[in-house]
Amino acid sequence: MVGRMKYGAIIVDMAAESGGNCELTQPGEHVIANDVNIHGPLNLPSRMPTHASELYAKNIYNFLSPWIKDGALNIDWSDEVVAGTVLCRDGATVHATVKQILGDA
Repeated sequence: MVGRMKYGAIIVDMAAESGGNCELTQPGEHVIANDVNIHGPLNLPSRMPTHASELYAKNIYNFLSPWIKDGALNIDWSDEVVAGTVLCRDGATVHATVKQILGDA
């Protein structure tokens, strides 16, 4: 199968640790066979927390950055995005749908 692949094709064999799905996979190695790159990464789940944390941090930054002025957080509570995402403020439920669900409306 690898022999019929185009030059520069890439295989990432996610099952490398348990024998792999490609006959040329070498667990934990990067192999080039017939001009095809074959990656056999080990312990893929261990790599996910870092990426998930980076993505979450970037999302939080992008959410808050419009309200950061001169290094201080100045939230515009009347902003449409803020109003749709803030559930509680100053100890009170402020989101209309949540208030209704909780019976506070």
